[in-house]
Amino acid sequence: MDRTVGRGRPRDLLRAGQSSTGEVGADGTRRRGSATTGPAACEHPAVAGDGTRSPASVYEALSSAVLGYFRAQRMRDPEGLTGDVFVAVTEKLGTFRGDDAALRRWVFTIAHHRRVDEIRRGQRRPETLEAAPTAPPTHDPTPVDPDLLAALDDLTEDQRDVVVLRYLADLSLRDVARVTGRRTGAVKMLQARALAALAEDPRLATDEKSSPDA
Repeated sequence: MDRTVGRGRPRDLLRAGQSSTGEVGADGTRRRGSATTGPAACEHPAVAGDGTRSPASVYEALSSAVLGYFRAQRMRDPEGLTGDVFVAVTEKLGTFRGDDAALRRWVFTIAHHRRVDEIRRGQRRPETLEAAPTAPPTHDPTPVDPDLLAALDDLTEDQRDVVVLRYLADLSLRDVARVTGRRTGAVKMLQARALAALAEDPRLATDEKSSPDA
């Protein structure tokens, strides 16, 4: 599949988005250093001898994924929200202990709460992604296909939240449940309904289907 987020199966499209942990193979395993995000975004945050991580290393590893999360959610000023998240990460990182999966869950919990706070303040998503500021981060993530964004917009808010956290943020079902405060079974149901809707969306039809040579 093309490495940009374009046509293909919904799972492939979402997995190929802003994930910073590498490409997902056909067998479900991850390959580090995917061409999608570049090797720098795929590195684990460096861990010091005392088990701590530097704010710079965490930002380097996860900022593109966090930015992609806000962009896919069509939040106003996704770059500013990403900055807010990593200000909070910097302030609290000294108290964090855990492995890379726990770190990712922790960072996206902060991002999720920041998004909820922003919505509660009445700053709704813009009608088009282009209306939002576009200053790139240090490692600009792969552009999200506008057809995919439009298809995500047609999902319910709960469905979109689950699939964006599941595939763009690259969290496990259990971690998505913990971040959103839902039961794992509810997350599974939302994911299934969202993927079914995306699979039926004509905007996400594969190039092979539309090709006369297919």
